[in-house]
Amino acid sequence: MPRSPLPEFLQGPENTPVLDVRAPIEYNQGHIPGALSFPLFSDEERARIGTTYKQTSQEKAVLLGLDLFGPKMSQMVKVASKLAPAKEVRVHCWRGGMRSGAVQWLLELAGFKVHLLNKGYKEYRQWVLTQFTTPRPLLVLGGLTGSGKTDVLHELARLHEPVADLEGLASHKGSAFGSIGLPPQPTQEQFENDLAATLAQLSVEAPVWVEDESRTIGGIHVPPPLFRQMSEAPLVVLEIPRMVRVRKLAEEYGREDPGALATSILRIRKRLGGLATKEALSAIAEDDMEKMVSLVLDYYDKTYNHGLEGRKAVRVVSSTCEAAVNAELVREATRQTIVSSVPSNNVV
Repeated sequence: MPRSPLPEFLQGPENTPVLDVRAPIEYNQGHIPGALSFPLFSDEERARIGTTYKQTSQEKAVLLGLDLFGPKMSQMVKVASKLAPAKEVRVHCWRGGMRSGAVQWLLELAGFKVHLLNKGYKEYRQWVLTQFTTPRPLLVLGGLTGSGKTDVLHELARLHEPVADLEGLASHKGSAFGSIGLPPQPTQEQFENDLAATLAQLSVEAPVWVEDESRTIGGIHVPPPLFRQMSEAPLVVLEIPRMVRVRKLAEEYGREDPGALATSILRIRKRLGGLATKEALSAIAEDDMEKMVSLVLDYYDKTYNHGLEGRKAVRVVSSTCEAAVNAELVREATRQTIVSSVPSNNVV
């Protein structure tokens, strides 16, 4: 059976769907971005085959797999025809073994042109991890909570600057309030897959903007090799007046569920202290978002300023949180003082 190497498989052909024939539990844990779940076996069937293989023999496991596969053939072809009207697909399983081979045989019998990933999703995951060890020049955008860093990153992307939005990919804003109003976070594996796909689309020569993050974004860990590069990269810190930040955050949180805000306050009550926690909860009940935000910023500003100690940074002062204004200020600052010093190869 002809097999496609990973680069060729990922690049196309254009508009050819990727069918992931692993079990749903495997797909949900992590998959190639954009791939469609097209399971050969259900989670239960996969478990039965695995148990038979371990406890009886490979031959018995294969026969069981064939027994389960047979009744599904017609329906799988019908589903594939809806997913790929042009009758051309890319197919993979875990290691490029019997599952993807069986689906390739079936679909080719039904008249499809099938591109089979040579070493399966396992090779893809190895490729993903290499994206984080690949040296690349980075520019890290920092600033106190409420400075509008994410908005500036989005504006930089609109201006065609290379950007990797870690918080967007992690579906979390990084603080105790970071999950409010956002979809559930992806699995760690899926976050890595999505991030690798983003980085692979960017040049390894041009500096890539990322937001200054801790090692974790909610429940997601920034891959350690990438985090090391971020720690060593030039840092640009937005300095926005406290009252401007308070108003921005108060406006944003004023649109959110008070119950979710209170839960977030309670999550950091030990760090806020008993009195500040009580006052913040009362402010939420009274719909005084500026007071609540001001109390929380006392903690977050202190924590972030402590993290900046000893780090060299270019400071960009602005009186506004307007993303368009601050993106231009940041670009000008980097043109003058950073880009010329960004190494073309960072050592990981």
